Amino acid sequence: MTLDVLVDFFGTGGESRTDDNIEEASDFEGAMDSVLPEYLEARCQIQDSECRAENVGTFLRPLTRYEVSAAIKYASALGVATPSTLQPVILRKLKLNRERHRAGVQGLNVVESSSLTSLPTQLPPESTLSAIFDSLNSIRTTRCEMSFLSRLCGHKPSKDPGLIAVDWESRSPWMELMADVREHYSYAHPERTQSLEAPVPIRYVSLQLSHLQQVHDLLARAFWDGIDVSDLLQYSPERCSVIAMYGKIVVGAALLSSPQEAYITYLAVRAGWDNSHIATTMLYHLITLNPHRDITLHVSANNPAMLLYNRFGFKAEEFITGFYEDYLDSQSRASMNAFRLRLRR
Repeated sequence: MTLDVLVDFFGTGGESRTDDNIEEASDFEGAMDSVLPEYLEARCQIQDSECRAENVGTFLRPLTRYEVSAAIKYASALGVATPSTLQPVILRKLKLNRERHRAGVQGLNVVESSSLTSLPTQLPPESTLSAIFDSLNSIRTTRCEMSFLSRLCGHKPSKDPGLIAVDWESRSPWMELMADVREHYSYAHPERTQSLEAPVPIRYVSLQLSHLQQVHDLLARAFWDGIDVSDLLQYSPERCSVIAMYGKIVVGAALLSSPQEAYITYLAVRAGWDNSHIATTMLYHLITLNPHRDITLHVSANNPAMLLYNRFGFKAEEFITGFYEDYLDSQSRASMNAFRLRLRR
């Protein structure tokens, strides 16, 4: 079937009539004679309004619903042994047009290209362009894997061993203090070249051999001297430890005794890094790394960390008198008594 066949079909009426059909149609045609002229005039006006001129100036009119259905029926009944390339395209477009009419979907409005007004090209000044390029070239790091810089230069996965999470948003009092010091120095010495400080995130990793010295120093300052956690390196450190790092500085540590016992031995944050949700984040990851197991711990009776544990669902099971007498100095402000807490899973 070709376009010429469809044109001949609509030109000849498409179907032959028998004598019986002619007699029945004559009654109907007699009743329609009075309204037919008005209908034809209205249809012509609608069809004229829907006509669009193509590139060569020929006016084209969209097919009516009856014409679409009749053409589909005729083409399907006709059938061709070797259909042309246009035949399936024409049928698909006709069927799509019919379904759009049935669903009440309006066609796309044709926009005349002559009605569009092109805007004048406005280029930014050279100084603005150079400033933009300088800013882009100064970028040395990106926090997002799908950022524009990553897609442009390629994303390099982190080489940190045992990386658990990265926090770009938290700001500790120590970080704010260092920013104030640098800002004050730049105001006091504007003539000197100021070095740009690249942003550094807080990284949460599992315990590594290189962390031990700083972790021992942190635990000695937070609890008591002589704490050694080097044996954790032999008992699944990826499940028993969460270390908070800022650059190469250990700013927090959360440790379990072992995956089997799931007892929190130490949870500490470096001075100047409190109120930064570091302890909350470490405890969250430590619980997440050990699912389906009850987690227990002991905490001093007057330790504010009780509020943190309560938020995670830890409940007191036992009050132990003098639990820390062998560990704490007699002049320590921490209570010698302790609560035994449990998080039931």
